[in-house]
Amino acid sequence: MTVSSSSTGSSAAGEHAERFTLLRPLLFTIAYEILGSATESDDVLQDSYLRWEAVDLSSVRDTKSYLAQLVTRQALNALRASARRREEYVGPWLPEPLLLEDTDPSDDVVLAESVSMAMLVLLETLGPDERAVFVLREVFGFDYDAISAAVGKPAPTVRQVAHRAREHVRARRKRVDTVDPHRAEQITAQFLETAVSGDVDALMAMLAPDATWMADGGGKVSAARRPVVGAERVARAIAGLMRKAGAQLNVRMVTCNSAPAVVVYLAGHLEGVITLEIVEDKITNFYVMRNPDKLAGLTSTYEISRG
Repeated sequence: MTVSSSSTGSSAAGEHAERFTLLRPLLFTIAYEILGSATESDDVLQDSYLRWEAVDLSSVRDTKSYLAQLVTRQALNALRASARRREEYVGPWLPEPLLLEDTDPSDDVVLAESVSMAMLVLLETLGPDERAVFVLREVFGFDYDAISAAVGKPAPTVRQVAHRAREHVRARRKRVDTVDPHRAEQITAQFLETAVSGDVDALMAMLAPDATWMADGGGKVSAARRPVVGAERVARAIAGLMRKAGAQLNVRMVTCNSAPAVVVYLAGHLEGVITLEIVEDKITNFYVMRNPDKLAGLTSTYEISRG
């Protein structure tokens, strides 16, 4: 039996699509952890797929490793291209919040930690290569040879970069016992009730002494240009915002970046999303996204994966 070239091409295209789609949650997660932007990660995956379509599948021994390397290279290109924009950014730069499909963060603690706002903010302090190496090694467990191919550096160099990045993260992200996801939801709900009441003392009791409020407005909407630090200052700021919003305020709880979050509406208009970090039953950080460009992704949910 002979097979026409058109049918052969159609079959190959179908196999390309099938392999890529199967690994898409993993590939998106890699791109997002390198970039901190869901929008840019979608663009990276689209560009990577166009390149993948041109690959001779008979030359691919390990599809997962091949695609991870391809996506990493494209994500690094995008990260370097955006470096100047981030340097010139007005006010604090925060990652785009990621609205997740129904998942239980306790199912994969490593994955949940790796996409948390706290970790993504910390990863911003690494150089592009350090960030990619750390993510591929510590989160996804790729071997040094695969990472070497992804970042274009010799394996011995990659080992050194991995060690340096790991020590950098450990020094700034000390391990503490975080609350379980269900307890975190309870604390978030309690916080909302307390915030609406405007009781500053009750709010302070829920916060860690060095609680921090960090807001990203990108110069496009009003937001604190510098982080607000300290339980009393943060509590008073929240109470003031609640008084100002009044009856026009509407909120709903969601899960963003594997943590409880609050989506805020004012007179029916989306105003922002607040992701809470909770440690030992105290709120330690509020990550407040107000930049409208970074809120567009809240209309979609994403599936993330390490496998």
